[in-house]
Amino acid sequence: MSRSIDEIERPDGIAFSYKIPSDPTDKELQFVRQLGISKVYTWLEDDQANYAYISELSDRLATHGLELSNAGTLRLSKSASIHLAYPDRDKIIDEFKEFISDLKRAGVHTTTFTWEPDCVQSTENMKGRGDSITRAVELEALKKQPPTREGNYSHEQIWDNFAYFMREIMPVAESVGIRLSLHPNDPPMPDINGVPCLIYNRQCYDRAFEIADSDWLGMEFCCGCWLEGGDQFGNILEDIEKYVSAGKVFIVHFRNVSSPLPNFEESFLDDGYMNMHTVMETFINAGFRGNMTLDHSPSMAYPMAEKAYAIGYMNALRQSLSKG
Repeated sequence: MSRSIDEIERPDGIAFSYKIPSDPTDKELQFVRQLGISKVYTWLEDDQANYAYISELSDRLATHGLELSNAGTLRLSKSASIHLAYPDRDKIIDEFKEFISDLKRAGVHTTTFTWEPDCVQSTENMKGRGDSITRAVELEALKKQPPTREGNYSHEQIWDNFAYFMREIMPVAESVGIRLSLHPNDPPMPDINGVPCLIYNRQCYDRAFEIADSDWLGMEFCCGCWLEGGDQFGNILEDIEKYVSAGKVFIVHFRNVSSPLPNFEESFLDDGYMNMHTVMETFINAGFRGNMTLDHSPSMAYPMAEKAYAIGYMNALRQSLSKG
């Protein structure tokens, strides 16, 4: 029996979340609390992706005043077997079903997946402001990289594989009451390394939501991917309003970049081409209620300094706009 998406308890507005290791130290958890954050997410190792471990981790986090609100595994969330219909696809999908059931039993209500069998793609790291180290993509260099998978795949095959996965996984997600949050391909291009991408513009999201036909499929609204794609992806401010109003934004990835494709570098929040004050304001005015997390940031000279810098910046934006 399907459950109502309204049963998911959501924050009264924007709540910041933070990525933690899957086996965090007490000092790492103390740092999160010092940032003023109470919600965390993690990527679990395969031997941790079970009810016993997730429940134990959730209980431990609770003693630090933290809630595990989102968890995933890279093997399942970015599975080439599922995305490219390898012979073991049904076996991996069954494991995904068991995993999301375990998540819900342990009190976690959201998991993430991306149609990226080869994960996030980049061309090189570069030096940013103050010699910080930052991820970069040069489109022509990326196009010259060799294929990562044997065989030829069409976009329609990729969409057929997505539809197959939705038919299998969504009834389980609806039954147990767990949200599936779909992230765009990064960088957002029609094809990367010989493999067609699924989500590289807003029209792709619309098609995915139509196929799933379920309130339990939503998006990780990745500001970075929207900005990387520029107008080819969609108008970021208009799309925030559209998808928040439709109840399709489960998680926000807050990130800025130097410019749209063909070339970009990931930047500090105050150093990219987008005014992130306006982005935060649009989420608030649209009535977004959910988790917003810092996504990809240039490194700084001292460990974790970039995290503290960015979270402080985000918090100042939120507070100034909420009070205003």
